[in-house]
Amino acid sequence: MGITNFIVRMDSDIKKQCEALYGELGINLTTAINVFLRQSLRAGGFPFDVRIEQPNKETIAAMLEAGQISHDPSVKRYSDVEEALRVLKD
Repeated sequence: MGITNFIVRMDSDIKKQCEALYGELGINLTTAINVFLRQSLRAGGFPFDVRIEQPNKETIAAMLEAGQISHDPSVKRYSDVEEALRVLKD
């Protein structure tokens, strides 16, 4: 097994934050990257889900309904949660 160096370009703030994070775990950034790469080999790809989160049909429907409600002048409005709870209790 040979050892090689490689250069990674990354945002300097992300690098600093990751160095601090992995430092708290007792490892350096090089070790963390090596762990990621080994896990990638074991998983046959990324060792975690990589996807664009898209809401399901129910969530989309709820978002559309909330948008409609927010623009409906006939919908009762409350100044705070306590007021809404008082109305619900009556």
